[in-house]
Amino acid sequence: MDITILVNLSYIAASILFIAGLKMLGSPDTARRGNAFSSSGMLLAVLITLLDQNIVDYRYIAGALVAGSVVGYFAATKVKMTSMPEMVAIFNGFGGIASLLVGSAEYVSGTFDNPAFLGAIFVTVLIGGITFTGSIVAYGKLSEIISGRPFLYKGQQFVNGLIVLSILLVGANMLFIQGFISAEQTLMLLLALAFLLGILFVIPIGGADMPVVIALLNSFSGLAACAAGFVILNNVLIVAGALVGASGLILTNIMCKAMNRSLANVLFSGFGAVTETSSDSSQEQGEVKPITAQDAYLILEAASSVLIVPGYGMAVAQAQHAVRELGELLEANGAEVKYAIHPVAGRMPGHMNVLLAEANVSYDVLVEPDDVNPIMETVDVCMVIGANDVVNPDAKDNESSPIYGMPIIEVDNSKTVFVLKRSMASGFAGIQNPLFFKPNTRMLFGDAKETVSTLVSEFKA
Repeated sequence: MDITILVNLSYIAASILFIAGLKMLGSPDTARRGNAFSSSGMLLAVLITLLDQNIVDYRYIAGALVAGSVVGYFAATKVKMTSMPEMVAIFNGFGGIASLLVGSAEYVSGTFDNPAFLGAIFVTVLIGGITFTGSIVAYGKLSEIISGRPFLYKGQQFVNGLIVLSILLVGANMLFIQGFISAEQTLMLLLALAFLLGILFVIPIGGADMPVVIALLNSFSGLAACAAGFVILNNVLIVAGALVGASGLILTNIMCKAMNRSLANVLFSGFGAVTETSSDSSQEQGEVKPITAQDAYLILEAASSVLIVPGYGMAVAQAQHAVRELGELLEANGAEVKYAIHPVAGRMPGHMNVLLAEANVSYDVLVEPDDVNPIMETVDVCMVIGANDVVNPDAKDNESSPIYGMPIIEVDNSKTVFVLKRSMASGFAGIQNPLFFKPNTRMLFGDAKETVSTLVSEFKA
């Protein structure tokens, strides 16, 4: 069989595996099989590409495979679940820089003078550079190496506009003028501008919007890979990049709808650039009502319906296994237990779903806000575990709040609310939560895992 036919048939098979795997990821029951399908497709694509292309030295390829496998192994087995958002961010950055290097290498080789190919190189380098530095900044914000608050300054949009204009001029030189400055200078200038734009793109975005940013950067990494596929004329890279780019954009749209905000508002509003509520103003809302785990047990023991609302605090405390055990004990005691998942809870899309799946919580007991809000008044106890902004009543009651209009889980309408927090500190959005001062709210201060474990012990006693 002609090698070209074999390669193209293999690429078609790999693309089918990608699409089937992506479809399977839509359900928890088939997600693992979907991962296996997609991974098999990528392995097939890599192997057949190595047979098709002129490889300078397979030893370099072998070395890269070993190094990448070691990094991948430790990332999969050693990185804590609390660090998953940061890992996703950094992986997005790796995808961007890989595409950038492909486009840069092709441009430096000087084999293309067709504007269409040069345009593909321009897009690859530009999006790859933005994705790389933007992901590094996102990693810094998520890991709290740098502040999660938005960084805003006077004339910011003017500076961004100036950078975009400069990028367009460099692109025009790359595509049409070709000679105003050398190819190497053009590439270096484009790299510098793309890296700078990536930093300035993410720096102004507040911590509460990071799930949207993660989804968008994931889309960017796919689009960069797709453009790189056009550069090196690789069909399977075009397909894989397009799938990642499209799914990332769809997820970004879902995240924006979950916050009732447009993408432009997320990117340019500087959400989170507010001062934290002072202790004096907190006192004006009323006094918080602490409760002990033992007293909370007595209320839970008498409850016939319990809604658990997990948030990033559950991830930090690694409390998901204890929460699952408590849920099982409540069910054994006769209570109906559900888990309310807000689309932007945590610091990456699906963060809470991943944590609960790790603890083997059945997908059947997970509910969305729209499903549970209409019946919230019938819920005996809502347990808010580390969530803050997604249960903040200001989103529906306070028109001056920066989160006003954002759909929330309306736990304040339930009969009793337990809020598990270490302190009265505000959430990642940096705003105070009046839920803490509601008459039906009781604060369970302390580490979430320890608190839930104490409740588990009380039920077992």
